Amino acid sequence: MAERESNSRRALALAAIMLVGVVAAVLSPLVGVAELSPEVFWRLRLPRLAAGLLAGGGLSLCGMCYQGVFRNELATPYTLGVSGGAALGVALLMRLMPTGGTLLGVGLLPVAAFAGAIGATALVMGLGRLGRGGSLSSSGLLLAGVATSFFFSSLIMFLNYLGTPGEMHQVMRWLMGGLDVYDWREVSLLAVLSLTGALLIMGRLEALDLLAIGEDYAASRGVSVRRTMLWLHVGVSLMVAGVVAVCGPVGFVGMVSPHICRLLVGASHRRLAWCSLSFGACFLVVCDTVGRLVAAPAELPVGIVTALLGAPFFVWLLLRRP
Repeated sequence: MAERESNSRRALALAAIMLVGVVAAVLSPLVGVAELSPEVFWRLRLPRLAAGLLAGGGLSLCGMCYQGVFRNELATPYTLGVSGGAALGVALLMRLMPTGGTLLGVGLLPVAAFAGAIGATALVMGLGRLGRGGSLSSSGLLLAGVATSFFFSSLIMFLNYLGTPGEMHQVMRWLMGGLDVYDWREVSLLAVLSLTGALLIMGRLEALDLLAIGEDYAASRGVSVRRTMLWLHVGVSLMVAGVVAVCGPVGFVGMVSPHICRLLVGASHRRLAWCSLSFGACFLVVCDTVGRLVAAPAELPVGIVTALLGAPFFVWLLLRRP
């Protein structure tokens, strides 16, 4: 009886949170302007809303995936340096080719971001295994991720320092993260990368449940651990690459959203994945709306808002760990 009442309260709390999020997402394009013309709505506000929903849902799903794979609630693409690697790839390309460049008609920004994300993942995994006989611990992984993030940040600052004042301002503004998307082509790019990465992860939720218990346990149940981990990393890297290329390195969404959803719906990834997608999408849109209202008529980059909310949440998670 007590368990049934607890589940009912969780369901009601989740429904209330999602209702607030949906209402906020619907009202977001209408907030912050005295007179909203159809052109502003279709060419500015609607692409911004779409980018927020895709980026928020993708980052939240990435955080859920990494928290399950590494069995650590602090593991996210941001804390593990994957977002930093993607940002370094984009910053390097912006330094070498300020116009972005194309290859066979495809923009190189997402390619550079994906290469940086994959490279960062391999580096962090390698560093996490050093000195432990090849074993991978969550604490070693987090330390490797933090060190890698700082290293990538220093390289980005070095590249930024070599640029002109105008280029420095452009890169610094991009590093803050933002949803100021003015082109449906950018939204389409983000949608393709996010949906592809999401499909790679959503097709392996049962294996992710077993990996969350342990790699040896998953292998004993017939899961090809190496192959599953590879495709999960590729899926995360694709989504992170899309977000970083279009919106910049937005942090903490992948930590806050999956953890709140796990408290509400439990640890089963079949339920958790859909909850994380929905909650993360609405969460980032709400943060963007807050950023547009707090400093009006100026706009506070959404990355600053998520950091202001996520940093205390990170500390709370650290304090409650045994």
